[in-house]
Amino acid sequence: MVSSQSRGQLGRLSGLAVALALAVPGLAHASPAGLSACAAIASDGERLACYDRISGRVAKAPSAPDSTPISAPASEPAGAPAESIAAAGPPSLLDAAWGFNADSDRYLIRLHRPNYLQFARYSSNPNAEPFDVLFNALENEDADIDDVEAKFQLSFKARLWATDDRRFGVWAAYTQQSWWQVYNDDLSRPFRETNYQPELFVSYNPDLSLGGVRWGLLNVGYNHQSNGRSDPISRSWDRLIAEFGIERGDFALLIRPWLVIDDGGDDNPNITDYMGYGDITGVYKWRGHSFTLMGRGNISEEKGAAQFTWTSPPVLGPLRVYFDAFTGYGESLIDYDQKQTSVGIGVALNDLLDRPLQR
Repeated sequence: MVSSQSRGQLGRLSGLAVALALAVPGLAHASPAGLSACAAIASDGERLACYDRISGRVAKAPSAPDSTPISAPASEPAGAPAESIAAAGPPSLLDAAWGFNADSDRYLIRLHRPNYLQFARYSSNPNAEPFDVLFNALENEDADIDDVEAKFQLSFKARLWATDDRRFGVWAAYTQQSWWQVYNDDLSRPFRETNYQPELFVSYNPDLSLGGVRWGLLNVGYNHQSNGRSDPISRSWDRLIAEFGIERGDFALLIRPWLVIDDGGDDNPNITDYMGYGDITGVYKWRGHSFTLMGRGNISEEKGAAQFTWTSPPVLGPLRVYFDAFTGYGESLIDYDQKQTSVGIGVALNDLLDRPLQR
């Protein structure tokens, strides 16, 4: 007869036997070789499925979000955040400067060339000869032009009409440059020279690209420039000017050939010998800074000019530091046949091909 203690031990042995019997299939599959094979699988999902098969566990089907591979969207959806749009790059220099964007106002007034005030501008060879007659008439033969003066420029343009897509428009523009002998007490601080330049032209956006270079601007129009004075210091000329603008990223090149239709006659004879028949200006933007380099001249006469400018990002409200250096002929109309080198520094509201700064 079996005692109660023996029956308890027998029950425990029976339970252990049943557990071992149930575990045998799993243990048979969970061989060291099988585990090693699972461990060698690189994909997390497939490795886990391998372990599940060895243990006899049925794996759950993955949920829909987990089964979707992670990849970059083909395009930004409507209402994409501003950061994503900004990451696509800055707007076109030419489109921004000339309002070629379809959502721009049909009629608008914009700053044109740089608007600046230079507190000090030094010239290596100021041209006093045209004023000698005036000085003699005033019996002030000792009067002289200062080497250092102030200079400022005002320039704006207005679009008078445009097509619905804004790729074609009619513009009027006005630019005024003044050289001011503000530090010359002997001459009662006069304006040495002021040049007035109204323009009327049509503007078109060809929007043609080749090899990463985009042709984005074609202007054709009439330009008059004069100093508004009478003889013997009157200066003026009239031109038909075309302007071609190409760009790539933050660099643009402006090419302006012109045809002189009135050279001013006796006011400024042979002005094309010194000013040539066109100019080329390169514009480069970098982190809010703007750099330009202009060249022009008459190769056959070996006369011309070059100018470098730098405009900083805003330093005080909208004001930016403005610096330029000029060498050659024709800095002003009164100096069209006078070779000089000058440098100046001051503040500006805008640069050439201005656009909103990227924040």
